[in-house]
Amino acid sequence: MVQRDERGGGEGVDVAGPADAQSIVFVHGSVFTRKMWLPQQRELSEEFHTVAPDLPGHGTRAGKPFRMEPAIDVLEETLETHTDGSAVLVGLSLGGYVITEYADRHPDQVDALVLSGSSVNPTGKLELGTRLTGALGRLLTKPDLGTRAIEKLNTRWVRNRNLPPDIEREIIDAGFYPKGFGDAGPDLAGEDFRAKLSSYPGSTLVLNGENDKLMRRGEQAHAGAAQDGRVEVLADAGHICNLHRPATYTDRVRRFVNRTVLTRQ
Repeated sequence: MVQRDERGGGEGVDVAGPADAQSIVFVHGSVFTRKMWLPQQRELSEEFHTVAPDLPGHGTRAGKPFRMEPAIDVLEETLETHTDGSAVLVGLSLGGYVITEYADRHPDQVDALVLSGSSVNPTGKLELGTRLTGALGRLLTKPDLGTRAIEKLNTRWVRNRNLPPDIEREIIDAGFYPKGFGDAGPDLAGEDFRAKLSSYPGSTLVLNGENDKLMRRGEQAHAGAAQDGRVEVLADAGHICNLHRPATYTDRVRRFVNRTVLTRQ
């Protein structure tokens, strides 16, 4: 279990690391919860102040469907309560789109961005694809049988990652929320996240898994739209690259923060 520091965590938020250190806020993808970031929190909390909240529709906030506005509210509350007012934001998949939106609205609160599995811009032809994918997700999870099947698949997937037993147990015990995948589609479709990213003045790392053939599409254009962007690819990793290769993912985040944020302080 990640140990909380003197700032405390609270329901739906894990906090670890020195309170006076650089803050890193981790935002999970759809289906998973904040617990997917346990490998990163465990390693990085020795030198950074790490925070991971649940998004609406997931974990402790599963009672309400995912929508972008409440998700932004969660991030605002998280930064206000658990940081000194700004943080490096790390987001995977749905979390990557949420933190891009947040950086567009509140650039002064974002020290840097790490975006994983969220290079696809859901505009033009991809808007329709995003809407159809969301509709398919809602259709598959409408019957309880479909939801249980997806939960079993995700449980098996986590168990095949060779994670430390306590981390594996916490990720699985936190549950899986496949309805969040379908709910997110309408909120993302048609939004020009690449344009939103271009408005953010800080540094951006696009960190994708090599085998994430769908969601890393457009990664070079995405990084190119950022005012200070770069792409790094993790070999032999898929969409959920922070759990495919947790140590390497953690090291890339650490190096990025040290190079782009701490050197400015």
